[in-house]
Amino acid sequence: MDVELRLTKMADHTSNIVTNDDLALLCDEIKSDPLAKIVFFTAAVVDFNGCAGETPVRAQAGSFEQGKHAPRLDSRKEQAAFLRPADKVIDQLRAGDKGRKDLFLVGFKTTSGASPQEQYEAGLALLKRSSCNLVLANDTLTRNNMVICPEEAVYHETTNREAALRGLVEMVLLRSHLTFTRSTVVSGDLVPWESDLVPDTLRTIVDYCIERGAYKKFLGVTAGHFAVKLSDTEFLTSRRKTDFNDMKTVGLVRVKTDGPDTVLAYGSKPSVGGQSQRIVFHDHPGTDCIVHFHCPIKPGSKVPVASQREYECGSHQCGKNTSDHLGEFGNLKAVYLDQHGPNIVFSSTIDPQEVIDFIEENFDLEKKTGGYQLRKTSGKSTLALSLP
Repeated sequence: MDVELRLTKMADHTSNIVTNDDLALLCDEIKSDPLAKIVFFTAAVVDFNGCAGETPVRAQAGSFEQGKHAPRLDSRKEQAAFLRPADKVIDQLRAGDKGRKDLFLVGFKTTSGASPQEQYEAGLALLKRSSCNLVLANDTLTRNNMVICPEEAVYHETTNREAALRGLVEMVLLRSHLTFTRSTVVSGDLVPWESDLVPDTLRTIVDYCIERGAYKKFLGVTAGHFAVKLSDTEFLTSRRKTDFNDMKTVGLVRVKTDGPDTVLAYGSKPSVGGQSQRIVFHDHPGTDCIVHFHCPIKPGSKVPVASQREYECGSHQCGKNTSDHLGEFGNLKAVYLDQHGPNIVFSSTIDPQEVIDFIEENFDLEKKTGGYQLRKTSGKSTLALSLP
């Protein structure tokens, strides 16, 4: 691959990239180039658009000329300033309907004097909002660095900047050439959680996990997934970017497929784990249910552990990694993806208590894998570190 460095005027006085609008034009240029593959978005971007005037009303109106060529303000008079949040330029690369999902986007989040928990949350919020594939969060005072991924895990947390950057680039090289099948959302009705199409076994197990706190929210959304196979070409799966703690309202997505490259989802985007679900169901005949949550494995568990660092959740390779490492435990199969969470696979004919007992024996549903988490203590939200 060829590497092209584009500098802003802050770094190169000959550059014509000065404003947010200039940077936005560069993003459009990148998106229009079919050969563009990986974007390290390191530019320092202005957070606010501002204007000033002799009165607050005039400043807020912003109707006068702005910029470096605008008339100078009268420095002998008091001036009012008005700031509006600027559009986030990085959002236009992958986020939303106009984003290019085949781009591999690396974002950067800087904090100053933040705790590791606050640093993690700031970086994860950027990752989720902008649909980044990885985010490097760094703090200018503590010098702490961390690489945050969509699975909400933290890698390469260190005050050694060089080590963090090398780890970041390694993960980019590992993850940027994975393959994905994008689902096409078409009109259709969601499947109610209480539908007869949802086996009582799956509903009982998921409801139990919800009650025990396995699905923890970040920005109002829960991570993880679950599904049931209806036929070789159809299954029901959890919905993307929703809160699983309210399944009676959220419902499930019906998904139909006629091959590895064609997926139709009715009424909503399916879970990013849908590809893993399809691969597991195909490779393990006799199973038709899968449950995945982001909770740590208990010490002494015999569940096989597979590395997740190389794989982004939702990729074909992640699904194959899951399928290849499943171990048999009685009437079910399971694997623990390191820094990610377990996948538990079973038949809808199994006694749900067997699965529940297995989960309680092997996983801590009150904690969360991957980085830092929000927990409630005495009615207040507090931050806690979940150690692997």
